[in-house]
Amino acid sequence: MPPVDRFPGSLDQELLAWLASLGDGPARFDVDEVRAQARARALARPREPEVASVRDRSIRSGSDRLELRVYEPADAGATPIVYLHGGMWMIGDLETHDRTCRRLAVATGAPVIAVDYRRAPEHQWPAAVEDGLDALQWLTAELGCPRPVIAGDSAGGHLALLVAVRFRDLGNSCGGLLLAYPNTDLRLNTRSVDELGQGWGLDVESLRWAVEQWLPSGVSVDDPAVSPLLADLAGLPPVVIVTADHDPLRDEGHALADALRQAGVSVIERCEQGMVHGFVQNLDQVSSRAAQAIDRWHADARRLVTSIKTQG
Repeated sequence: MPPVDRFPGSLDQELLAWLASLGDGPARFDVDEVRAQARARALARPREPEVASVRDRSIRSGSDRLELRVYEPADAGATPIVYLHGGMWMIGDLETHDRTCRRLAVATGAPVIAVDYRRAPEHQWPAAVEDGLDALQWLTAELGCPRPVIAGDSAGGHLALLVAVRFRDLGNSCGGLLLAYPNTDLRLNTRSVDELGQGWGLDVESLRWAVEQWLPSGVSVDDPAVSPLLADLAGLPPVVIVTADHDPLRDEGHALADALRQAGVSVIERCEQGMVHGFVQNLDQVSSRAAQAIDRWHADARRLVTSIKTQG
């Protein structure tokens, strides 16, 4: 059961009921089993909304192949969005975030390219970052797409940040970053982690364990290459950060926004009131207030894409 809300009336009651239905799971879990359950739930959902074209394709990534899913709405604009899914670096895939990407493509009129990056524990850092970078370079070099947006939720937002920093360090620039409640600091030592680390849809002990699975032995959470809040953020493109007030990662998002501003980066930040971690991914089907919050996130994305087209 979720703990009693400290802020009476502030938590969406539909989400409160949803949280209560989840129960308390173990901090450590069988990754294959949870992946299979998440995929089964995703495949049971209708393929909606309709998108003019949805196709899977494979590109070369190092010595292997990287799977992508390309969503193209009718009259798609020139600025694509590269999407990196959440799931503690271990769980999500192209199916779990299919509806999320469909809705983003329809809402923005932009092509969305979902990346089926390598996951832990089989593939630790920096595999997922390299896959995201390969997808971005494929778009910009082989397809000639200028200044794509990099987007992601939760762990996917964390990867999007790391990819953008790597892309900048290679002398390139993406058009913008669109982040929903991203992990930014793998030390996990903020006030919101302490206050909201259990019972709010994201268990921090599970998250600490997931970090251990993702990081190879000898790589510290203090390393800026894995905790982007600690990295040099100067020269990044405009960033949109949306957080949730009942999310353990809330304060990491706020700290990232502050650090970006100090580095001279343009930032739009909003903390959605009454929301919990993960609201962007299908919680509109649970809560009308979550649906409204997702609409605002889509509007942010649309403005970001439009601003890049205008500048370009």
